[in-house]
Amino acid sequence: MIHQFKNRNFYVILAGDLVLFAASLILAYGLRFSLDIPAKDWERIVFLLPFLLPTKAVVFFLMGVYRGMWRYTSIPDALRLVKASVLATLTVMTALTLVQQFWGYSRSVFVADCIFTVFFCGGFRLAIRILATNKRAMLKFWDREPEDSLPVRHVRLLIIGAGDAAASIIREIHGNPRSPYDVVACIDDDARKHGQTLLEVPVRGPIGKLLFFVNRFQADEILIAMPSVVGEEMRRIIGICKAAGIPFKTLPSLGGLVDGKVTVNDVREVKYEDILGRPPVQMDYAGIGNYLAGKTVAVTGAGGSIGSELCRQILRFKPAALVLIEANEFNLYRIERELLADRHGDVLRAVMGRVQDRALMAHVFDKYRPHAVFHAAACKHVPMVETNPWEGIFNNTVGSQTLMDVAEEYGVERFVLVSTDKAVRPTNVMGASKRAAEIALQARAPGKTRFMAVRFGNVLGSSGSVIPLFRKQIQAGGPVTVTHPEMTRYFMMIPEACQLILQAGAMGEGGEIFILEMGTPVKIADMARDMIRLSGKVPDQDVQIVYTGLRPGEKLYEEFITQGEGIVATAHDKIMVLKRNGHGADAAGADRNVRAQIDRLAAAAATFEPERIKAALKDIVPEYAPANHSAPA
Repeated sequence: MIHQFKNRNFYVILAGDLVLFAASLILAYGLRFSLDIPAKDWERIVFLLPFLLPTKAVVFFLMGVYRGMWRYTSIPDALRLVKASVLATLTVMTALTLVQQFWGYSRSVFVADCIFTVFFCGGFRLAIRILATNKRAMLKFWDREPEDSLPVRHVRLLIIGAGDAAASIIREIHGNPRSPYDVVACIDDDARKHGQTLLEVPVRGPIGKLLFFVNRFQADEILIAMPSVVGEEMRRIIGICKAAGIPFKTLPSLGGLVDGKVTVNDVREVKYEDILGRPPVQMDYAGIGNYLAGKTVAVTGAGGSIGSELCRQILRFKPAALVLIEANEFNLYRIERELLADRHGDVLRAVMGRVQDRALMAHVFDKYRPHAVFHAAACKHVPMVETNPWEGIFNNTVGSQTLMDVAEEYGVERFVLVSTDKAVRPTNVMGASKRAAEIALQARAPGKTRFMAVRFGNVLGSSGSVIPLFRKQIQAGGPVTVTHPEMTRYFMMIPEACQLILQAGAMGEGGEIFILEMGTPVKIADMARDMIRLSGKVPDQDVQIVYTGLRPGEKLYEEFITQGEGIVATAHDKIMVLKRNGHGADAAGADRNVRAQIDRLAAAAATFEPERIKAALKDIVPEYAPANHSAPA
């Protein structure tokens, strides 16, 4: 609030309001007496003004009327103005009643004064907004900018879409005198919008006639402002944009935006993620907030792709503390600096260390007493773990067992293990080591801590993802390397995956393995071709695709359930669940048996002998079937 006194525009608006307050009162009296105000009432006006003007100004200030940026006067600002005017009028009338029993004053005058105040002050702000938006000379006067510092709007922008996102972008461009953009038109498939205007910008259509409108409005650039459009529709729009022959950009999906707010800063180049076709996630914010808000939350692997996004989203629910546990020094530094820049320093607790270090984990849990733990730390690169199986065992299996033990010891309420579709009938050490962690989780007898796992497929943009690799190969002119022409994978966006992890954490009662709905599998070869096209090149002409053969441990197709696993729907349409395999009265015995198997596996890993490790792994995960692949003929 104190910052308002340092803004010169505040004093300009205040001075204008004081003049309008006086004019409103005088006009109210003039209306009461048909513009012939008696001398006695002029005396009342002179008596009232020294009291009425500061009273209204103080009420307006306390009600936040002066907090809004005058260039961006909006409906909420107008409503705030109405409330302030009514309150100010009631304050004045109450004071007159207490001092003079309201003798000699007309209630109709004060009602009219209130109405005139709203119209005059509201009109004043609207006029300023219009002038600030459309008159660069006026803006130069207010901001005292030299004329040559205001850039020419030299980029003629055509926007695809005429909805809320487009309106937000137009409003921001119009309100920013330094923006290089001049919005010339919007186009939309909705025929009801054709011929109308959106914030003074003409709306035309349909989108299929984009090239015609590009030429008609002499557009220099295209912006796709339709964050809710995904899949085939986005593919169609991108194809039309490419045919127009001018640069085009887009906004993130609603899922990527998370909060639904759209600004010019969100504008970016079109990426493969935009045509993946994943609709936004519907989240139970109240349910998630119940176990995160005001609580201490720990995230392992906090610097990784999933872990870092979990941290960002958890902070939206205002935890009391967020413990970042990460083995990689640089990754921990990077996520901590990012979150500190977002002013979350008061809740962050950064811990560098490995989850299999029981002494360290016990110290951390004893010190911070987390209520919820999201275990995202893992070795996940299939070929790398296949050639270094001991590390996958120590991290993915032993580390998970250690962390679950510590969580139980220190009374953690909810523990969510981030698993993978590669745990289903695994053909590689990475998948089998994650399946072993799932088995250890489900073998635990029900107790205070609710243990659950979340199983999902690949996420676009994560470390080790094919997207960055393909992008780099395309930039280099190719070839783009694909392991097999029939290789398919399930994909989702990192924010979507993390939203569903948080949602599953709110639903779990203990012992469940949640499965995220991954949609339709995508051929990796088709993905490569789409990315080549997005770069403006032609697949197999400008950039070649080369098939290199399946890597050690890889499968052609991924699965989410093993034969015999019972899958059950949940209240959320994107989350399914595998119920705990009940151990009945022998739950403790099952847990002891699994622990003994993991101890033998850890001992095998300590020998650094791959075959011995795989044999011990198969004892825990009978469906584990190591695969050997060669290049396709």
